[in-house]
Parts: sequence; C-alpha cells; structure tokens
Amino acid sequence: MYGLGILKGLGVTFRHFINTYVDDLKYAGKKAGLTQFEARQGLRSEGVYSVQYPDEKLAVPERFRYVPFLVTEDLDNPDRPGHDWCTSCGICAKVCPPQCIWIVRGEDPTNGRPIPEPQAFFIDIDICMNCGFCAEFCPFDAIKMDHDYELASYDRTQNHIFDKDKLSKPFSYWKTIAPTTATEEAEARGGWEHPDIIKERKKAEKAGGPAARSAPATPQPVASDKATTERPPGREAATNEAAADAGANAAATARAEVTTQPPASPTDVPAVTDAEAAKAERMRKREEALARKHAKDQGKE
Repeated sequence: MYGLGILKGLGVTFRHFINTYVDDLKYAGKKAGLTQFEARQGLRSEGVYSVQYPDEKLAVPERFRYVPFLVTEDLDNPDRPGHDWCTSCGICAKVCPPQCIWIVRGEDPTNGRPIPEPQAFFIDIDICMNCGFCAEFCPFDAIKMDHDYELASYDRTQNHIFDKDKLSKPFSYWKTIAPTTATEEAEARGGWEHPDIIKERKKAEKAGGPAARSAPATPQPVASDKATTERPPGREAATNEAAADAGANAAATARAEVTTQPPASPTDVPAVTDAEAAKAERMRKREEALARKHAKDQGKE
C-alpha cells in the first residue's frame, strides 16, 4: 500500500546485488573449485552468482537422474567379468511412459533357446523423459540413471539412439557416482553381487548347513487299509483293539521319552522330536477310527 511493497522488493534486490560483489571480493584470487561452487550456490549464499558454463560446471547431486544406463560386471570380477546384470525381462520397456526402450532377448546359437541376457538394447534419448521408472521397477538393479547430461549433437537420427554398447557401464561406475544409493541397494539385496548370484550363494549355504547335514529321522511304519480289511472276520475286533492299544502305547512311550530325555547339546540330533510324537498320536487316532469303522460294518452284517 502506498508503494511500500515495491520499495521492500527493490530493497531485497539491491541487497542481493551488493552482496554479489562482496562475494566476488571474498573469493577473488582463489581457484574456482567444487567447494566454492557449493558455497556460492547453497542456501547460505547472499549474492546472485552465475556459473560460467561450460567453463564452470556445478556438481550434480547424487540423486540426479538423466539418461538410463545398463549395469555390467567389472572386468576384474572373478565369476562373471563384463557380464550384463540385465536379464531382458522387458519390465522396463513395459513401464516406460514414452515407450522409448526396445529390447531383443538373447538366444543360444546351438539350440535357439532364450538366454537371460539382452542381445540388443536401445533407448531413444530424445524421447526419454528421465522419469526413472525403468530403474525403479527393474527387479535385478540392472538399469540406473546416469549423471551425464551433455549429450547434444548435430545428428539426432543416429547419435541420439543409444545402443547396448553406449548404455553399458561397469558396476564400479555406479558406485562412483552414487555411493550412498549403491550401498543402500547392496544392503537390501544382501550383497554387492548380482541378485541371482546372491540367491545361489544362499541356496548353497542352506544346503550345506547343519540342518542339511543331519541324518533324517527314521520314518514310522503306517498300517495300510488293505492289510486291515483282509484280516479274518473272527479276529477283526480283537485285532482292532490290539492295534488301538499299540497306538496308544506308542504315543505314551514317545511322550515319556520326550519328557524324560535330558536336553541335548546344540550339536547333537535329538532321537525323538515333537513331530514324531505328533505322528504317533495321529497313527493312534487313525487306528481307533479304523477299529470303529470295522466294528460298525460288522454290526451291519
């Protein structure tokens, strides 16, 4: 009101104008580096400062994203040197909003069967909107967003369509440009290797663990229905009663062994477990049910 707002705005502009030259005097004679750029472009800067691009360039943040690239194993990897992390599943091409990704699945030349690696991979960087959906939805962490934004050229028909050779970069490059993000992803995967390698290692550790090396428990014999039905009619009731008593005795013996047996050491395998006691109890109930069934059938006859 009465022009006070205009005067306040002009005062802020004039203050920034003066502080710009104050910062120039403070940094006069010092070599322009990353520390100076971060200080003058940060929130605590008082002046208006312009970077003289392309002679001066600001460092991009770690979460900065531009054209995607494909992650490959380092050449010094002992297991898969230079191997692609991509399995050509096609999820990135399906979720891409502008549909700028094309993938050709690899095939085995001997039998023609598909193999889990791309034979060709193309991205049109002129259509790419740098949204990062392809990197977010990739189940193998095989596609990441690059920090290289200087991609201008005079020929957009060929130079702006990146093939697999241009898109492939080693895993060490990803750890260099985004160390924090790479560490978080490695913790989520359970290691620095490819997810398939981590799964195979976990399976091997599980197969070679104590549970796999311990001897399996001896299975208990189960009476068949055929043997029960083929018994002589005269001995049917007595046999069923004896089987029921035997099942009850077996369950009681198993419970007594579990109760009276001293606790075993962690390295020993227990002789009788709760699973075996439960199995004996099921056998007893089964024998009782068979006895009742045969007694009912005999009464009807």
